[in-house]
Amino acid sequence: MTIHDTFAGAQYITRMLDIIAEKGVMIEIGTDFDLYASYIAEHRTKLPLGLAFDPKVQKLTEDTGFWIAGWDNEGKMMHSQAMRMIDMSDTYLSDYLSENFQRFAPPGYTLDMSRSIYRAGPGAKRITGRICYHGDLWVESSDRYRGTGLPGILARFALATSLLRWSPDHVFGFMAQHHAFRGLAEREGYMHCEPGALELHTRELNTVIRGFLTYMSREDLNFLMEICPREFVMSQAA
Repeated sequence: MTIHDTFAGAQYITRMLDIIAEKGVMIEIGTDFDLYASYIAEHRTKLPLGLAFDPKVQKLTEDTGFWIAGWDNEGKMMHSQAMRMIDMSDTYLSDYLSENFQRFAPPGYTLDMSRSIYRAGPGAKRITGRICYHGDLWVESSDRYRGTGLPGILARFALATSLLRWSPDHVFGFMAQHHAFRGLAEREGYMHCEPGALELHTRELNTVIRGFLTYMSREDLNFLMEICPREFVMSQAA
């Protein structure tokens, strides 16, 4: 990133932090995933920690991962998300996910691998380099956060933070099909989606969990920071 891009990114993040604070939320950022796991176990009891960020099975350091927690005025955790860096310099995202998609499955389920599939789209076949995975996104289901644009601004805050911290070649994530159909990817700032990427059969459910692949390039992230975050929030709340 250039000095200009770094300065613009810092200004963008500052504006978003101001907006988040106005909503009564305090942001905490960390790299200690043992601490993050303890937060999830205590405060996010209905949604277990995602396998991609579980310190018991992943070796995540301050150079390869960070997490974000949001706290309300009463000291209750109301938000979480995390990001990790994966070096795919010698492969493509499509090939990596073909062998490792089960590592990004929704938490709390056991996959039937004989029936679950990852379907590579054209975008994933072109993505390579230093790739950032964005996941474990959760916002408390509460009337006080509905119609505020807060979930989208929190996701964009993480995307901007990853750009300043790592300047990745691409960022990717997975999104449940029903959320994608409601426009969540756009609200979070993702500019590219590939439908039909995941079909996950679980041993706990009789239905199939279908997911989209969402992704952005570094150029997309830089473009995102040109959009005024306050105007975005106002349009979401309208």
